[in-house]
Amino acid sequence: MSCSNLTMWVSSKPSLSDSSSLSFCSAMNPFQLPSQNSPTANQSRSSSVTPIHCGIRELRERIDSVKNTQKITEAMKLVAAAKVRRAQEAVVNGRPFSETLVEVLYNINEQLQTEDIDVPLTKARPVKKVALVVVTGDRGLCGGFNNAIIKKAEARMAELRELGLEYTVISVGKKGNSYFLRRPYIPVDRFLEGGTLPTAKEAQAIADDVFSLFVSEEVDKVELLYTKFVSLVKASPVIHTLLPLSPKGEICDVNGVCVDAAEDEFFRLTTREGKLTVERDVVRTKTEEFSPILQFEQDPVQILDALLPLYLNSQILRALQESLASELAARMSAMSNATDNAVELKKTLSIAYNRARQAKITGEIIEIVSGAQALV
Repeated sequence: MSCSNLTMWVSSKPSLSDSSSLSFCSAMNPFQLPSQNSPTANQSRSSSVTPIHCGIRELRERIDSVKNTQKITEAMKLVAAAKVRRAQEAVVNGRPFSETLVEVLYNINEQLQTEDIDVPLTKARPVKKVALVVVTGDRGLCGGFNNAIIKKAEARMAELRELGLEYTVISVGKKGNSYFLRRPYIPVDRFLEGGTLPTAKEAQAIADDVFSLFVSEEVDKVELLYTKFVSLVKASPVIHTLLPLSPKGEICDVNGVCVDAAEDEFFRLTTREGKLTVERDVVRTKTEEFSPILQFEQDPVQILDALLPLYLNSQILRALQESLASELAARMSAMSNATDNAVELKKTLSIAYNRARQAKITGEIIEIVSGAQALV
C-alpha cells in the first residue's frame, strides 16, 4: 500500500491553548494529532493508534524526520524557559514603582478636588467613544495565546456596539496587526509593532498616541487589553482602564476588579536525570505603603504634569512586559507538548518499523526454505 494511506493519532497533553495538539505533516506522510475534544483523547495511547501501512524506507525516513522535529521543539522549549524568567523579573522589578506612582497620583488628585483646577487625564466625562489598545504577540507557535486576546477584543467590541458606543483600535504586535488588516470594517487608529524586549521607547510611542486621543476628546475612555501572566500554565486576558485615572489608586479592569498579582512565579533551569528541566519558585512582591500625611512642597499641578506621562508610560510598559511573559510561557508549554508528542510518535513508528523489518526477514527465510524444499 502507498504511504499516503498512513494516518496516526496520538493523544496530546493539556496546554494553554484550545488546540494543544501538534500536527506533523508532509506531502507523502500525513501524521495528524487530535485535539482534546476528540474521542480518542480520552483513550490510552496504546489503544488510540491505528495500524500503520507503510514501507520500511518511508518509516525510516519518517523516524528521522520526527527526531529532528523533537530536537527543534525541545530547543524552543528551553529558549522560551530562559526568556520567560527574564521577562518575569522585568515585570516584578517594575511593579513597586508602577503601584507607588499610581498611589501618588491618586493622593494628589484627592488634594485637587477642593481646588478649581482642570486636570484632563483624571476627569471622567460621558463616554461616547472608546479607544482599545490591543496587545498581541509578534510570533506564533505559542498555542492559543494570540487567539485568546483577539477573542477578548472582539467580545469587548461587541459589548460596545450593543451599548451604542463608538470605538477605535490601537493594535500592538504583528499578529494583531495582520488580524485587523484583514478586517477593514474594524476602525484602527494606528498599527504598532513590538520588539523582542519591551522598552520605555516603545511604551512612550503608544502613550503619546493615547494621550493625544484622550486630551483632544476624540475618545472619552482608553482601555488596555493584554494578557496577564498568572503562572507557567495559566494566562488570563484582561481589560485595564487606562484613562481616566483609576479613583482607587490601583490597576482595575472594566468591572472594577483589581488585576494586580499578589504572588509571582519565578523559573530556573536545572538538570534532572541528564536533561534540562524547569523548576518554579513562588515569591510575593512587597511594596511600600503610601503615607496619607505626606505633603508636597511643589504645586500639585506641576507634580501632576510631571507624573502623568510617567504613569501612562509605566502602565503601558508593564502591560507589554506581562504580555511578553505570557507569550513565552505559552510557547514553552506548547513546545513541551509538541516534544512529548514527538517522543510518542517516534516510539510508535519505531515499533512499526521493527515489525515490518522482522516480517520482511521472516518472509525471506520462508522463501529460502520453500525453495530448498522444492529442490529436494
